[in-house]
This record gives sequence, structure tokens and C-alpha cells, in this order.
Amino acid sequence: MTRANIFALVLLALSPLITPAALAAQSYDNCTGYITVLPAIISTQGTWCLKQDLATANATGAAITINTNNVTIDCNDFKLGGLAAGLGTSTFGIYAQDRFNATVRRCNIRGFYVGLVFAGSSGGGHAVEDNRFDTNTRIGMLVQGDGSVIRRNRVTDTGQSTVFSNAIGIATEFSVDIVNNTVSGVTATTSTGGNAYGISSDFNDNGRIAGNGVRGLVQDGAGVAYGIYNTNSDRITMRENDVVGVGASSVGLTCSSANGTALDNMISHFATAIDTCSNSSGNTVIP
Repeated sequence: MTRANIFALVLLALSPLITPAALAAQSYDNCTGYITVLPAIISTQGTWCLKQDLATANATGAAITINTNNVTIDCNDFKLGGLAAGLGTSTFGIYAQDRFNATVRRCNIRGFYVGLVFAGSSGGGHAVEDNRFDTNTRIGMLVQGDGSVIRRNRVTDTGQSTVFSNAIGIATEFSVDIVNNTVSGVTATTSTGGNAYGISSDFNDNGRIAGNGVRGLVQDGAGVAYGIYNTNSDRITMRENDVVGVGASSVGLTCSSANGTALDNMISHFATAIDTCSNSSGNTVIP
């Protein structure tokens, strides 16, 4: 018997034991219900799924509002779109206020004023993971609430709102981990003197900012391009991030106090590589 025949027999014998990888949008076994029209309000705990692309032209409000705790939105890689409202939109893609344990995964959220907003200091424990945020006009996502995590997301082509001048890829408040995300293309509104922020973190004393990539920052006029910017975050730690700037009027990593730490980051083409962080070592700075 040839080697090829032996290999074929082995595969045949093992075939009942091999489970094929599930493709996105093919299994809905864990879904509590489905989101089929916009705007939608979720008032029941559980996992709510998309089975198709959804879009809205509404210029205010939210496409999906989470109105209770312990809700997961699983888009199964389908699109949640707001592009039809234009650059003057004020609409949020997914919104929750003072909720706990909201999760959004596998969504393509595009064309909103802010792609996702988890707001409120009395909520937290959120997870935003494995999503794509594309062409949102002010902020890709804004997550507030202790114990939250933002991981493995792609945030591309954020900015150019006619409502607000600054543009931010990822924004957080309170203790939020921001891990292994890619932010590419953040552009302040033209003729406004606005700033461009790859990642902006506020009141983040206990969170981690690690393993992120930031590039394609475009400030306007006298504005500043910031790779990773922290305010009111005394002991923030930034580790193993890769940030690429635009030369003049740009800052790579910003700490809000000398207690901030920047370790083993790659910082390229910023006028100021590291600002205020005194606990810095192992960083590679490329002019």
C-alpha cells in the first residue's frame, strides 16, 4: 500500500473526531433573539445576533440601544451602517448608559458619529472585541466603566465630522484595558485646527494599554497628532505599542504625571516621542 493510501485511510478513520471550524454567520445556537430592523432597543438579557447587514439614515439617536445589563451583541461579521446620514451625523452605532457587562463582538460598525458608546461611571465590565470600526466621523468607540476591556479591534478611517473638529480612534474613561488593537487613519476635520488621537484614555489609573498599533494620524492646522494620550491617569502603563507619527506637531506617548510608565514601545516619526512619563525603558525611538 502506498504512503498516499495509508494517509487517506488515517484521515478517513479520524474524520468523525474532526470538527470543522464554524464559519461566521452560520451558527445562531446561542442567540436569545435577532436584530432585524433599526433603530432597535434591547431590553432582555442574553445574546442578540445579526443575520444580515443593517443600515440607517437617521442623523440622531442610536441604531442599537442596550437598555439592560448582561447583553451581548454578536453581529456575526455583518455590517451595522450609518453612512447615509453623512458627515453631519450625530448618531451612535451601539449605545448603552450606566449598564454592566455589555459585550459587542464581530461587528462591522461604520459611518456613525461614534461607532459605539458605553457611557456612565456607574456601569462597567464591558468587552468590545474582534470588531471593525470603519469611517466613523468623530470617534471609533468610546468605553467608560471600570473593569472593561477593548481587544483585537480594527479601527480605520475615523474623522472629518462637520459637528466636531477632533477625531479619536479609541477613547476610554476609567480603568479600561486597551489591548492588541489596530488604529489606522484618524483625521481631524479640515479647516478647524483639530487634533487627531489614536488612543485617548482618561482617569485610567489601573488599566493597561498594550500591544496596540497606531498609524495614519492627521491633525489640522495648529492641531496636534497624538499616538496614545492619557489624562488624569496617574499610574498608567503603556507597553509594547507600535505608534507611527507625522513629524511636526505630534507626540507619541503622553502620560498625565511622572508616575506613568512606558516600556518596550516602538515610537516612530513623532516630534516628541514620550511626554511626562518618567518610568520609561526599553523603548525604541525612530526619528
